[in-house]
Amino acid sequence: MDIKEQITKVVDKVTKDKNLMEQFKKEPVKAVESVLGVDLPDDVVKQVVNGVKAKVSADKISGGIDSIKKLF
Repeated sequence: MDIKEQITKVVDKVTKDKNLMEQFKKEPVKAVESVLGVDLPDDVVKQVVNGVKAKVSADKISGGIDSIKKLF
């Protein structure tokens, strides 16, 4: 299983679905498993959850910087 591929898949779905994003914020493990459609071992789920959190945070920071750049 390619964890990076799974992270990308989850990030794509979570960022496009507000309800799924809310679920991810409250119950990240359940949200990840629902997107992937499988029950993963705990260590794999934690890696995917941490990767998704990092990617979503990085995307928000990037979007904020882009917004600031437009002001100038």
